[in-house]
Amino acid sequence: MEIESMVANCALIKAREVGNGGNRKGRSRKWKEFLRFPHINECTELENSIERDYYSLCVKQPIGKQLFRLFCATKSDLQHFINLLDETAEYEVTPDDKRKNFGKELMNKYLTSQFSRVRAIVDWELEKCSENIFSSCQKSVPQVCAFGSCRALHEYLSGAPFAEYQKSMYFDRFLQWKMVERRPITRDIFREYRVLGKGGFGEVCAYQSRASGKMYACKKLEKKRIKKQRGEAMALNEKQILERVNSRFVVSLAYAYETKEDLCLMLTLMNGGDLRFHIYNMGTEGLNKERVEFYAAEILCGLSHLHKKSIVYRDLKPENILLDDNGHIRISDLGLAIILPEENLVKGRVGTVGYMAPEVITNTYYSVSVDWWGLGCLIYEMTDGNPPFRRHKERLPRQEMERRVLEMIENYGKKFDEDTKYICKSLLAKNPKERLGCKYGRGSEVIKGHVFFKDINFTRLEAGMMPPPFVPDMIETECFKDLNVFGPRGTRTPDLDRSIVIPKTSSETPLIHRSPPEYGRLLNRFFKRRHRGQSAEPIYRSLSSQSTE
Repeated sequence: MEIESMVANCALIKAREVGNGGNRKGRSRKWKEFLRFPHINECTELENSIERDYYSLCVKQPIGKQLFRLFCATKSDLQHFINLLDETAEYEVTPDDKRKNFGKELMNKYLTSQFSRVRAIVDWELEKCSENIFSSCQKSVPQVCAFGSCRALHEYLSGAPFAEYQKSMYFDRFLQWKMVERRPITRDIFREYRVLGKGGFGEVCAYQSRASGKMYACKKLEKKRIKKQRGEAMALNEKQILERVNSRFVVSLAYAYETKEDLCLMLTLMNGGDLRFHIYNMGTEGLNKERVEFYAAEILCGLSHLHKKSIVYRDLKPENILLDDNGHIRISDLGLAIILPEENLVKGRVGTVGYMAPEVITNTYYSVSVDWWGLGCLIYEMTDGNPPFRRHKERLPRQEMERRVLEMIENYGKKFDEDTKYICKSLLAKNPKERLGCKYGRGSEVIKGHVFFKDINFTRLEAGMMPPPFVPDMIETECFKDLNVFGPRGTRTPDLDRSIVIPKTSSETPLIHRSPPEYGRLLNRFFKRRHRGQSAEPIYRSLSSQSTE
């Protein structure tokens, strides 16, 4: 058993290493066949049915955004607009002490631009901002103008430039990418490695895409176990919520498919371990103030994203907070999360004993207040090395644990400075109406303004520009640049040549499937489980909606 475990670990480590380098970067020898583009004339149905929305196609979707920028790079005037958008975005994440000077340089640069349309937009926004600046005395003119300039630039680009883009080979290539995304997914597309963990409905395994070399965590939900435990609604709820979520602070759903035995969710692979391991198994129990502040800020951003989607998480605990290769955290396991109804209140005793808020224990109606309670529990535990209402490894009956949550006042020792003690007390208020983040309906913005987060620039944090205080390792792959190739001097490649007539067959280019070898009757009985070509659902989270994290 130990040898098998060692072999499995070595295979996984080798897969991750190969995925970061080498000639194929962890891909199959036939990876281009897996991702082969259909001819553009095979995309006619999609071309006629796709919604032509500028913000959806050119701003929100990463691949669409990159292709639109490649188109703009062929037009000098449009490239000037893209440069201004990039520099405006850079201004937004510039440190406070340098932002004022950077903003002035930015405006002066584009006020003297040789392109009249750019000058007109900057002039108009500057005049409008100057009129409104007196109502916002804490902000400089560049700060007030930044959002208006971006909006005006996008309004212009969504007009004639967007119409011209739709007639270009770059939009045709976008249609090809979307056709690749529509192809069905089966387990044959992936290599399977060792089991990473087990849960109530199945196990989580490390998987690697044969096409891109990218590593995933495959959450397998056994159909028999789901049916036996009547967990159909919970499994479907988790998948539906993951489809809504797109945040660098919450695990992302890349694919979903089914086999004869399992429902499979392909999720972000988090190699850095869970927060519980880092609190209790890395030397002294608890974390230093820098790490507590950084992780709490990223958890706060993740919860804020969920709440904006009307999702209450309800199961915040160290085991559900995972670190990635770069040292950033993500919230995982959304099985107990729920989408708030229109009245914004739900009821139910769900969660983990010791981390459930008082309103959950008393079975009264609640909303996002339970997540702010959970954040307070995490900050306390990361700081002290113990949960707020019991000692680490202390075993208590459920009734006693719930009594302590409802009646006991948490103890603050020497590890707590004034700021940490202040935010914990505010988040662990027994009455949800008095809890930080629940007053005045302002939620996460109030918590972000707390003195505990004085060293966090949330704009830079949400842009992924703040370096984490602890980095396990770093491995990443991608294949967009390798596939997204056009002809010499901006010409079309053969697969983008609309003059070529394609025989009318299937509207989709099928994936390459290798027929299994013919075994004898006896061998067939032993190895019949090798036939894995079960039908699958389409991709639920497309390639273009994955963040390049």
